[in-house]
Amino acid sequence: MSRVGRLPVDIPEGISVEKQGDVLVVSGQKGQLKQKIHPDVNLKIEPGRVIVEPAGDSGRQRSLHGLMRGLVNNMVVGLTEGYIRSLEIVGVGYRAEKKGNALVLQLGFSHPIYFVPPEGITIDLPAATQIEVKGIDKHLVGQVAAKIRSFRPPEPYKGKGIRYAGEHVRRKAGKATA
Repeated sequence: MSRVGRLPVDIPEGISVEKQGDVLVVSGQKGQLKQKIHPDVNLKIEPGRVIVEPAGDSGRQRSLHGLMRGLVNNMVVGLTEGYIRSLEIVGVGYRAEKKGNALVLQLGFSHPIYFVPPEGITIDLPAATQIEVKGIDKHLVGQVAAKIRSFRPPEPYKGKGIRYAGEHVRRKAGKATA
């Protein structure tokens, strides 16, 4: 049995959890998240907590047990605290700015890149070379941050590009002189 899956998910004040058929709906002050429940997993909703149990004893059911518990926990944490993914832009002349809802990136191409975030995601710019992706859905926050990073991933020679905050980029020596 999964060690993570055995832990109950505590539900804080202001968060409501309900099961509608095979969909778990978690609502809070920041919004509402839905997750389809896999048929190999059983959910028990008790006052103040949610308990996830495998439907049987096969390896697949045990593996989904921990996964579903993690997904439910991510929904609760997202509605109470939210998620933030920070990105850094490195390179001479590389910068970001906001125009309305769109993010405009100057990344050394002949044209600027316009990126409109999906609904439920907000993008903040603490500085011209820093981007913060915020939202309540952990999966969507990570996906949007990865999409922004993919416009110009860090290259190994000079380290220029967009990287996650704190990401270490392995550098190569380049050409050696004879």
